[in-house]
Amino acid sequence: MFLDKLQHINAFILDVDGVLTNGLLHVTESGEHLRQFNIKDGYALQLAVKRGFYVAAISGGISKGVELRLKGLGIQDIFLGVQFKIKVYQQLLEKNNLSPKQILYMGDDIPDLPIMKVVGLPVCPADAAEEVKAIAQYVSPKNGGNACVRDVIEKVLKVQNKWYDEEKSEDFTLNSF
Repeated sequence: MFLDKLQHINAFILDVDGVLTNGLLHVTESGEHLRQFNIKDGYALQLAVKRGFYVAAISGGISKGVELRLKGLGIQDIFLGVQFKIKVYQQLLEKNNLSPKQILYMGDDIPDLPIMKVVGLPVCPADAAEEVKAIAQYVSPKNGGNACVRDVIEKVLKVQNKWYDEEKSEDFTLNSF
């Protein structure tokens, strides 16, 4: 059942804090919030974009660093400071002519629940809130910020035979990830 759903996925929409990061904030003396990303997630995200998958991020947080990181990975649709994520999700469906069954959404906390209830494949990291785990169709064994995004992207790309091809050297020529 789960593997069958992976065949239909052509879009990844992700939360940021607690999914692409471990959810911890380092606060500098000037008040700047610093987040930590996992390089393995970066590789998988770039590869997904390169393989033609639509990738977007929707976050309640606001950070120029997050925006620069995601743009550097080739993600074009980045929505930060979003209070009601479901509205942005609905706009993305319409703008990109996507159906919910084509979308894998990874979230980790209460603000992600409205999207997770309507998306084709709701997934979460191992350390997600219990309410999120209860509706997720897959719980990654990895915590947020510790390659949980790589885990799900790799599964989708492998099922679709798009993960790795020894004949294609471009698999190794991605930008800095």
